[in-house]
Amino acid sequence: MSDTHGKEADQPVRSNPTGRQLRLGAELRKLRERAGLTAVEAGQLLGIKANQISNMEAGRAGVSPERVRTMACHYDCADKALVEALAGMTGERKRGWWEEYREILSNGLLDLAELEHHAAHLRSCVTVHIPGLLQTTDHARALFRQVVPDLSPPDIEHRVSFRIKRQTVIYRDRPTPYLALIHEAALRMQFGGPATASAQLHHLLEMSEREHITLKVIPFAAGGFPGSGQSIFYSRGPVPQLDTVHLDQSHGPVFLDAEAQLDKYRVLLERVESRALAPEKSRDLIHTVLQDI
Repeated sequence: MSDTHGKEADQPVRSNPTGRQLRLGAELRKLRERAGLTAVEAGQLLGIKANQISNMEAGRAGVSPERVRTMACHYDCADKALVEALAGMTGERKRGWWEEYREILSNGLLDLAELEHHAAHLRSCVTVHIPGLLQTTDHARALFRQVVPDLSPPDIEHRVSFRIKRQTVIYRDRPTPYLALIHEAALRMQFGGPATASAQLHHLLEMSEREHITLKVIPFAAGGFPGSGQSIFYSRGPVPQLDTVHLDQSHGPVFLDAEAQLDKYRVLLERVESRALAPEKSRDLIHTVLQDI
C-alpha cells in the first residue's frame, strides 16, 4: 500500500460532507456496483477494510486521485475521461468562500455555490423570477422580504450577500459560460417597485452583452412549454455523467443526477430554448417591458 493510500486510512471520518464530496462517493459506488462487486470484495482487491469503502462512497472519508484510478482499474472502468474527472474532484483542502456561511445558511445553498464554482457550463430556465446569478442586490433583497415565515433583517442580508457572491462565477477572470432562459412574466414582475424593477432590467441588458452570457426570453406568445412550472438550473460537469440538475423548491434546493433525470432535463431545456427569442430580439423585448414600467 502506498503512503498516499495509508494517509487516507488515518484521516478522520467527516460528519458533514459537502455535496461535491457526496457526489464523488456516489459515483465511486456506481463504478463498484457496475463491476458487480460488494464493498467487502472491493476492499479485498484494494487491500483495505469494507468500512473504508463504505465511508469513501458516503463522502465521509477522503480519497486521493491515485486511489480513484486504482479503484477504476479494479472496477474495469475503461472511461478515462470519467476517471480523470473523478480524480479531479478529490483532495481539495482549500475552503471555498461559501464556507463562511456554514453555520448561517442551509447546506443545500452551500452545495449550490460549490456546484456553480466547479461547473463547466451553466443553464437556467425560470418563469416568474430573475435567475439568482443575474439579480441586482435590491431585487434579491425584495425577494427575500417575501419569504414565509418572515426573515429577520440580519437573515435577509446574509442571504442577499450570499446570492451576490454566487455571481463570482460570471465575473471572475475565466467566467463560466451561462445560458439564461427567462420568461416574459419574470421581466414584468415588479419586485421592490418600479425603480428596482427598472434597474433590474437594465442590469439584464448589460449582462446580456457579455460574451460568455446568453440571455433568451420566452415570450407570452410562445404559449405553453415543458417545465413551465419549475425553476430549473442545469450544471454541466467535466463529463456528461457528472452533470447535475438543481430544482429550486420552497423548502430548499433539490439536486438530481441520475442518468434518466439528466437525459430528461437536457431534452426539456433544448425544447424550451427552441421556444425562446434570439438574443437580439430578447433585448428588444426587455426594452419594451422597460417602457411599460
